[in-house]
Amino acid sequence: MITYSTNWMGPINNDFIKKYGENWAGGRIDIYTGGPYPEEYSLPIMSVEDWNSFSEWIHTLKTETIWSYDNIIEEYEKTHSKIQWLRKD
Repeated sequence: MITYSTNWMGPINNDFIKKYGENWAGGRIDIYTGGPYPEEYSLPIMSVEDWNSFSEWIHTLKTETIWSYDNIIEEYEKTHSKIQWLRKD
């Protein structure tokens, strides 16, 4: 069985926080296949509220095969609001 989780990696840069505010989170999706190390997808910066909701949801996701990044986001957004991604200027 394949399981998934998020791994928060920021943003923690003070210049970023000054420019965009504190309500953002990004990192990666870890994909556990039974091996010693997880595979991973980069997870772009999104609102903290969406990060928290997505993290709760993905921790319950179990699949028979590894889902693509796009498939994971699509499945999440079928039952949750669209993710608010950071739009850099």
